[in-house]
Formats: sequence, structure tokens, C-alpha cells
Amino acid sequence: MDVESLSKRRLVISSGRSHPELAAAIAAQLGLVLTEPNLREFANGEIHCRFDDSIRGSDVFIVQTHCRPVNDTVMEQLIMIDAAKRASAKRITAVIPNYGYARQDRKSAGREPITAKLLADIMQTAGVDRVLSVDFHSGQIQGFFDVPVDHLVAAPVLEEYLKTNTDPHELVVVAPDAGRVKVAERYSQHLGCDLALVHKTRPRGQMNVSEARHIVGDVEGRHCVVIDDMIDTAGTIVAACDLLKSRGAAEIWVMATHAVFSDPATERLQNAPVSRVIVTDTIPISPSRRFEKLEILSVAPIIANAIAAIFDDSSVSEIFNGENLL
Repeated sequence: MDVESLSKRRLVISSGRSHPELAAAIAAQLGLVLTEPNLREFANGEIHCRFDDSIRGSDVFIVQTHCRPVNDTVMEQLIMIDAAKRASAKRITAVIPNYGYARQDRKSAGREPITAKLLADIMQTAGVDRVLSVDFHSGQIQGFFDVPVDHLVAAPVLEEYLKTNTDPHELVVVAPDAGRVKVAERYSQHLGCDLALVHKTRPRGQMNVSEARHIVGDVEGRHCVVIDDMIDTAGTIVAACDLLKSRGAAEIWVMATHAVFSDPATERLQNAPVSRVIVTDTIPISPSRRFEKLEILSVAPIIANAIAAIFDDSSVSEIFNGENLL
């Protein structure tokens, strides 16, 4: 699409400081240059923003992935949204490759918050008109917003990698828990391969702890690919891989969209019975958290295509053939 062909409309992309490399890659895909928001801190740590150029009447996309330190990156995006609203932007879309607090999407015990909903409320109060994100942790997050939400999936990027680098006759796609079965089944259908499931439990009241107990499906002598939306401390993934190895899996790969990599994830993955760890660049990965088995794929083309579709008022779902729902 020629973004210059739509008269009297202007597409503006600006980025916070959490992942400028991804934002620049998205803008390059669209043939645009990022608009500078001039973000800085006062002496007491308060954030200030002032866009370089006039954005009055523009369709503004503010790119900011919610990553470490999460609270700072969230607040920075909120301030940019408020600045754009007060600068008379026609429409403001928050582009959030990784949505913060996504795992706090329900009450699993008494006296807990639903912080994913709180964040949605705050973003709408700031003035966002639309939200675009990649691989939500759960589908209900879309319903936390009263504005349109475009949910993108990294599946096309990950599936293309598997098609290029594996034999579907030897491949088994593995869901690391029951919540990812639907997604894993979609991968297996697209790739024409088998599906397996790891049954896991989480001790009540303990965070970042899980126990893999059973494998449903035939994995002996097979090439297994464990696919999840997120790797945080890698406890769930490594427990699944250990169980697959004990059940005779010949080779094990791990795939995930969001590489949070909180300690001790890197150490666990290095020592796990895994040949490759394939993730996307929705979250920046510092050199200290990279390791030999790691491969990083870019979601910039997917996000750029979605931005172009939104700007052109065409369907985002058609990019994924309608398979971008959880």
C-alpha cells in the first residue's frame, strides 16, 4: 500500500525507549521515519515527552513493548499517548508487541487484582483509540478494552521457520500445558504433523513453579517442538523438555513469542536437553541473556502489515486468514 496515496491523511509512527530497534524495523517496512518524541527524565525521574513534528489530524501509532522495567515502559507509553491526544492526533493506536501484566488476567485466589484489566482501563483513560498487540497470554484480554483491539499472532513467522528447517513426518508439536492446546493444534494442522500435550500442575500459592507430570501423545524417537507464548523463568518449558527426554524424544526444540528471560531462564535453557530455542523480537534480548542455542526471528513485517491495514481501514484478520484469535 502507498501510504502517500491517501490524501489529507498522515501516518505517524513514534517509539518509546523500550525497543527502538523493533520500532525502526517496523517503520522501515512501511517506508517511514520514526517521529521523535524527545523523551527525557527530570531530576526526580518524572518522564517528559514532546513530539518533534506536528501530529495534528494524524493517525498516530505509538510503539512500546512492555518489558523490564515494566512499570517504566508502561508509564512512558501512557505519557506519549496523552501527549499525542493533547496535540490533536486524529486517532491514537498503542502498538504493544508484548502486553504487560498479561498473566494477571483473572483472580486465581482471593484478594488478588486483575492487573491486565487495570492496565486496559488506564490506557483508555490516557486516550488510546485502538490497541495492537502480539500473542496475548489469554483471549479475554481483548475484552478488557472498550476500544478496538487487533490481536496479531507470530505463528506465520514461526511456522515458516519450521517448514524450512524440519521434516513434518518426524515432527511433533507439543503444547506445554492445556491452555496452549488450541494454538499447538493449529500449528500441527498447518504443518501436517502430530500433536502432543504435557499435563502440568502448579502448586497452589507458588509463583513461577510448575510440575510436568504426563505426556499425552507419541513422542518416542520423534523431533519435538514445544511451543508457548512466553518464556519467563523457563521453569515450565524446561520441565516439559525433561519429561519429553525421559519419554524418548530424539530431538527437542523450544519456540516462544515473548522471550522475557527472567533469571535463571538463560542458565536453565543452556542446561536443558534442547537443541534450539527460537523466539521472536517482541522483547529486546540483551547480550548477557543470549546463548548459543538461541535464534531470534523478527515480527516487524507482521506488525507493519497490520499498521498498514489499520491505516487503510482494511481487515487485519485477512493477514492471518482469520486465524488470529485465541
